[in-house]
Amino acid sequence: MLRQMVECESPSDNSAAVNRVVDFLASLTLAHAKLKTVPGGKFGKHLLCEFPAAKRGGGQILILSHSDTVWPLGTLANMPFREADGRLWGPGTLDMKGGIAIVLFAMQALREFDIPLPHRVLLQVNSDEEVGSPSSRALTEKNAQASKAVYVVEPGTGLSGKLKTARKGVGGYTVAVHGRAAHAGVDFTNGASAILELAHQLQTIAGFTNLDRGLTVNPGVIAGGTRTNVIAAEAAAHIDIRIQRSKDFAALDRKFQTLKPFDKRCTLSVTGGLNRPPMERSAGTIRLYKQAETIAKSMDLKLEESATGGGSDGNFTAALGIPTLDGLGPVGEGAHAPHESILIDRIPDRIALFAGLMSYLEA
Repeated sequence: MLRQMVECESPSDNSAAVNRVVDFLASLTLAHAKLKTVPGGKFGKHLLCEFPAAKRGGGQILILSHSDTVWPLGTLANMPFREADGRLWGPGTLDMKGGIAIVLFAMQALREFDIPLPHRVLLQVNSDEEVGSPSSRALTEKNAQASKAVYVVEPGTGLSGKLKTARKGVGGYTVAVHGRAAHAGVDFTNGASAILELAHQLQTIAGFTNLDRGLTVNPGVIAGGTRTNVIAAEAAAHIDIRIQRSKDFAALDRKFQTLKPFDKRCTLSVTGGLNRPPMERSAGTIRLYKQAETIAKSMDLKLEESATGGGSDGNFTAALGIPTLDGLGPVGEGAHAPHESILIDRIPDRIALFAGLMSYLEA
């Protein structure tokens, strides 16, 4: 199953490719779940697979996953799906087609062992997670508000597969400078360099980082100018922000919005903000983690928890106050990198853990 999913490449920006994966997943679950697709606008379809509870009144559990990957079409030519060195390799094996496979096999195991579902289980497969979930966020939040708990099958942390009980919030800003063009040799003093102004601004912006608060600001992309003999009239920087606590965002945003030009002949434009709020370590999330720990102990497995700087769709649900446990997908390494892979010998215990969580009476 994983090979078929991986070999059906599905970059976020190719809706037709993503839809092929969605259709494949729908064909696998049609006999056992109530299916619905939701349009994703310029992105692929979002898939909802509802697995019924054994009895009424148990409430709903939401499972979050995504069908899109960061890898462009044609990646398989240089990075094929393969089995070697105790691992399965290929684009999307870890992030996160392996997570979807774990969910489907866990649900199959429960059926084959006649273990009833005490809660209705809704698997949501988003098509745009890797680009910030612009079309799926509202759907995620709606389904989360109707759920008692949310489980996210993003990969675990590190080669031990630690579960994720906290994630940083993620956002970004664009700082654009408009200066005054002039000939660099003939009319130098008449120019107002947007590039020099941006350089000054970036020194200030870099100072917004506060490692003690888990707050980082990274100017990741800059652009400006046209030719070396022209004083640059335009320059811009695209800046990544990560925050550990929701309450830190207002002060950080204020710093960006109150930036002033050093060269009064230049003007600044600041746009952006927070895309994903932080997934803060809450009592509800720790309750879910303790349930997972109990199940793992019954299988002689040791679980650990972790916090990470990356975001997921679980950030949205945790910010609503819904208990959310992340990192329940495969164990491996190399997400978004050429060595993306999962450990084969950790597939069975992750399926068993997930099946245990789905059948846990106190979720």
